[in-house]
Amino acid sequence: MRSRRPPLLALLLAAATAHAQAPVSEYAARREALAARLPDSVVLVALGARAPRADYLVFVQTPPLWYLTGWLEPDASVLMVKRGARVATTLFVPPRDPVTEEWTGPRAGVEAAAASTGLPARPASEFRGVLDSALAGARSVYVVGDLDASAVLSADDQFAASLRRAHPGLMVVDAGALVDSLRSRHSAAEFALLRRAIDITVSAERAAMRTVAPDVAEYQVQAVIEQVFRTNGAERPGFATIVGSGPNATSLHHLAGDRVMHGGELVVMDIGASWRGYTADVTRTVPVGGTFTADQAALYQIVRDAQAAAERAAVPGADPRAVDDAANGVLAAGLARLGLIESADAVYDPPHGACHRRSEKGCLQLSLYYTHALSHGIGLEVHDPDAWDFAPHRLVPGAAFTIEPGLYVRAHALADLPDTPRNRAMIARVSAAFDRYANLGVRIEDDYFVTGSGVEWVSRAPREISEVQQAMAR
Repeated sequence: MRSRRPPLLALLLAAATAHAQAPVSEYAARREALAARLPDSVVLVALGARAPRADYLVFVQTPPLWYLTGWLEPDASVLMVKRGARVATTLFVPPRDPVTEEWTGPRAGVEAAAASTGLPARPASEFRGVLDSALAGARSVYVVGDLDASAVLSADDQFAASLRRAHPGLMVVDAGALVDSLRSRHSAAEFALLRRAIDITVSAERAAMRTVAPDVAEYQVQAVIEQVFRTNGAERPGFATIVGSGPNATSLHHLAGDRVMHGGELVVMDIGASWRGYTADVTRTVPVGGTFTADQAALYQIVRDAQAAAERAAVPGADPRAVDDAANGVLAAGLARLGLIESADAVYDPPHGACHRRSEKGCLQLSLYYTHALSHGIGLEVHDPDAWDFAPHRLVPGAAFTIEPGLYVRAHALADLPDTPRNRAMIARVSAAFDRYANLGVRIEDDYFVTGSGVEWVSRAPREISEVQQAMAR
């Protein structure tokens, strides 16, 4: 039987839905949940990403608009008007433009947008007029976008400013946290997409372990990682690929990737594939020569033991402070055992008042070597809204998160400290051990889901010393 849908519309609809990551009904449920958190008689605007001005830039939709609609084309906006129990939501998208499509390829246009999202859709050119009409007499408007109080105004900031000019006295409310709180708990469909992103990333870590060797450049390892991403259908890295060897392993986000690796060094590989927008985040640290030296193994095992302690503490209902304390205790005890700090609870005077971990006595010496958080959420962004950030501030079903302890013995860490009596005394006691472990950096990061049956370790790449060495030997 011949379809009643025009062939062109069928093709556009197929393109518009090719990367949809959940059923239309799930997006509708997300919008309903957002509307339920809004006060009555309110207007909400969710702004999508603009089309890149340069041809070589890749378009990526804003996570909130993606989360609420699944729409992946540029210059879209959503308008939600709540009046009592009635909620009217409209998607605004650019109409088809044959001249533009000579460069971009086919775009869906208004009709296909409505068909693929299940939302009423209108041309983007009508958005401002419809919004101004909805705001007539309104005291406030809720905006989900890139709103920031910094000196440099984003396009969304400029949009908010134009609303204030057009509607004197209008209060623009940043509604990003409302969407973030919803995004912090993931559905089964989201878990499935995250799991695929994680599986691809684990495959890339394994391929990288087979590639790392003396006289290989960091960028060559990066090339192998990103080839595995694309070969397995990931659209891109979810964040800039980090491959740092030798002294670069002690930089948290080394991105240059231009150093040649040498035997006797460690290399940190912090990577994540993006699959249908959902991003994994997995880090492995491996010996360039294929076998850990005794000193490398000692530092590595402390980090791995800290991760294991955090895993044991990360049970459903866990307080994030308890999980953090579990890792901190193992890291501090291990550093004291190696002589890199004076004792597990010893303190020092940090540079510029920067202290990453503090006790009642002051800034812990642990902060010299452990300079980042233990965990963060994952999802549509590599640092996604975390269930721990929202009430009840506990690990709850639907959470997706990382555990990533690390230790970094930066070559100039002691030399950069303020010249104080306390620091001089500490340096005198730890300098021999410091010189022994200088330029070693270790981070081990894995991804976890909280389900009704507990906490699942998902990113099963080799991580025990024997497993890593075996993987590299193959």
